[in-house]
Amino acid sequence: MGKTITTNRKAFHEYHIFDKLTAGMVLTGTEIKSIRQGGINLKDSFVKIENGEALLYSCHISPYDKGNIYNHEPERVRKLLLKKKEIEKFQIKVNKEKYTIVPLSVFIERGFAKVEIALAKGKKLYDKREDIAKKSQQRDIQRNFKNKKM
Repeated sequence: MGKTITTNRKAFHEYHIFDKLTAGMVLTGTEIKSIRQGGINLKDSFVKIENGEALLYSCHISPYDKGNIYNHEPERVRKLLLKKKEIEKFQIKVNKEKYTIVPLSVFIERGFAKVEIALAKGKKLYDKREDIAKKSQQRDIQRNFKNKKM
């Protein structure tokens, strides 16, 4: 994986994450420039498979500062580049087992913007509380360990 631009922390909090895939993104010139500056937000975005194509919805890419009249629509639907077999595999899981496809992170690899997507299932409230408790315990352990070292 290349240079990570952004991660979708909300996805890890809201969903149990299963299979992961890396997909390319079809972008315009001003979109890639804006992504390189860190102007992308995956907060409420999701992936839908329509007509054999994976499409990324609700992904906000800020307009490029120097883009003038050639600037892009910030929340347009973007096509993801995946192999047909990968799309079919995800489509079957979504239809039969009620998974959701969520983007986890965006990174730059060899000059191209890539998005890591995953199959996910929504967490129940008690799962979220459990995760928060575990994180709190880990923080306490780290804090105690750090204090004993000094």
